[in-house]
Amino acid sequence: MTDKYAVIGNPIAHSKSPLIHKMFAEQTGQDISYEAVLAPLDGFATTVKRLRDEGYKGCNVTVPFKFEAFQLATQLTPLAEKAQAVNTLKFDGDTILGNNTDGTGLAQDILYNLKIALNNKRVLLMGAGGAAYGVTLPLGHVGAKLTIVNRTADKARALASSHISDKFMVSGCSFDEIAGQQFDVVINATSAGLTYSEIPLPPTIFAPGALAYDMMYGRETPFMKFAHEHGAAIVSDGLGMLVEQAAESFWWWRSARPDTRLVLEALRGKK
Repeated sequence: MTDKYAVIGNPIAHSKSPLIHKMFAEQTGQDISYEAVLAPLDGFATTVKRLRDEGYKGCNVTVPFKFEAFQLATQLTPLAEKAQAVNTLKFDGDTILGNNTDGTGLAQDILYNLKIALNNKRVLLMGAGGAAYGVTLPLGHVGAKLTIVNRTADKARALASSHISDKFMVSGCSFDEIAGQQFDVVINATSAGLTYSEIPLPPTIFAPGALAYDMMYGRETPFMKFAHEHGAAIVSDGLGMLVEQAAESFWWWRSARPDTRLVLEALRGKK
């Protein structure tokens, strides 16, 4: 009998996750179905309950429900517990297991697809919402010297302070406080993206050879345009992160490891 999975979000029609998991299943011989489900903004928990009642085995969670998924889970992986945000749920009887594969997916994409080392690199993470919470710990685990910047500096400092015990270098600040600094990697983790006129980054933010990485995918964002115009050596969208975090979810659900390189090449039109 085919096992059913889904991704829940609002909006969700643009999601490539169903196609990605279809390719994963074909690669690994797994008998699954996977669909995109639109949840009302005030109806995430109800949507999850409906899927469980209909026999779904698990789901991915995207904007804007990752904090709600964290609250809904009855058991959490260590990564999810530290992130305080969940992007993957697994149903086991009455138990809702919560995991966060975003940070692992981001690190995998940068390290292995883009082939950029992060150990001892100065990394600037823009944003202090669910996406940023999900990637902070994995970036620390690979040795990044991490600065979190947010329009509301207190949110950036709160996120940074929650990870100090993990014994890696992380600080939080406002955009004014990064004036005069340069970074080897600048990551946009804001969910909505910034209009060109509102980008508060100094034009000298990119160190020689720097990577500019936007977690959004499918188009050139204002941040990516800014990076091209102000000296970033490499500019990438988040499609690789999407594929890598999906692979981590797939592994967690199915104990089968897909070849992400083949899927990413197909999505980029290289095959």
